[in-house]
Amino acid sequence: MKLRLNEILHHIHIKRALLIPFFLFLVLIPLPFIKNYSHQSSSSSSSSSSEMRKTSSDLQKSSSDEMMMKRCDVFSGKWVPNPRGPYYDDRTCNSIIDQQNCIKSGRPDREYLKWRWRPDECELPLFNAALFLKLVRGKSMAFVGDSVGRNQMESLLCLISRVAHPEDISLRETSDTRYFRRYFYAKYNFTLTVLWAPYLVTTRDAKDTVHSYNSLMNLYLDEPDKAWANEIKTYNYVIFSAGHWFFRPILYYEKGHIVGCTSCNMNNITDLTSYYGYKMAFRTAFRTLLNLEGYKGVTILRTFSPPHFENGQWNTGGSCPRTKPFKEGEVKLKWYAQEMYLSQVVEFRAAEREGRKKGLRFWLMDITELMLMRPDGHPSKYGRSRDNNVTVNDCVHWCVPGPVDTWNEFLLYIMRMDSLKSSSSSVL
Repeated sequence: MKLRLNEILHHIHIKRALLIPFFLFLVLIPLPFIKNYSHQSSSSSSSSSSEMRKTSSDLQKSSSDEMMMKRCDVFSGKWVPNPRGPYYDDRTCNSIIDQQNCIKSGRPDREYLKWRWRPDECELPLFNAALFLKLVRGKSMAFVGDSVGRNQMESLLCLISRVAHPEDISLRETSDTRYFRRYFYAKYNFTLTVLWAPYLVTTRDAKDTVHSYNSLMNLYLDEPDKAWANEIKTYNYVIFSAGHWFFRPILYYEKGHIVGCTSCNMNNITDLTSYYGYKMAFRTAFRTLLNLEGYKGVTILRTFSPPHFENGQWNTGGSCPRTKPFKEGEVKLKWYAQEMYLSQVVEFRAAEREGRKKGLRFWLMDITELMLMRPDGHPSKYGRSRDNNVTVNDCVHWCVPGPVDTWNEFLLYIMRMDSLKSSSSSVL
């Protein structure tokens, strides 16, 4: 089932399309302020004790288990029923924002919560909050990208809340707490950050235009967005992700000059498509880290997260009403999602090779194909927009709890693998 690069290269045809609706949808549903944590409840204390007991056994895995982890491709597999359900809900985690709080917003079904990803050749370990916190003690982690990346961070906050709750220190660093968040786990000296950079590179409104949801933007493809580039040097884990914002009208600049555009409808300017900008943005992001003196962090790329609009887009009656995963062979990745996936993975592989020469570690969180199978995991009409009186179908972000929790199972797996690979004395 897993997506293969050579298969994509064989099947992709060059196409032109104006996919502004995805971008408009993301802008029209800005994330509200994340609510502050309350003190840990007695139920979470019980969960914490249970997690700590499980950690001691998890830290004593046999060498055969380690060899299995090294051989297994966790991204090739299938979704299987999981009667035990999610790790948490809106009662046990009070930090879920309304936009993705599907249960609180009245979604009546629960079957979407009772599936788990099973790799073909092994078992993907459950998320262990205590083990995660042990691995990040004294370290820092940044999610860099758009609101779908922040969606993953919000899932991670809930998963960790089984053991510990952070202090929200966002206001110490920025006044823009809607898009930049920072949490500190004092007991573990661990900082968790979201750095808002939906294009990864520098962007500005085009001249002589009034900013709107589909106004023309300038993207400076060889200049990293300072929102993340100016402070990423000291981070131990950096998770990159981006995607849907690249479908709006954009002028591309390199070395200060226009090199092309996408959907700009301007004479004498070549339409290079969204994928050119997407590819170059990731190239610049990876090269920034490769050339950043003193950077020693682990770089992770979370691949493109496919939306699931049916019968139209968000503003033309589209929705995602399904309540079960697709069956194998029931759906194929659309051409534009294949292009997005290919663009970022090719750049990732090039950076990975260069990073290896410099002793830097790069890891791929390859979720595109497996999340294609989960049309049931979006808020759809059960999300909330800024104006709670307006219902907008959200088939881009993911319910919390929901399939997005699997991304953090992958994250912990990658961290464990990295620990095995980089240290002679494994913590596993």
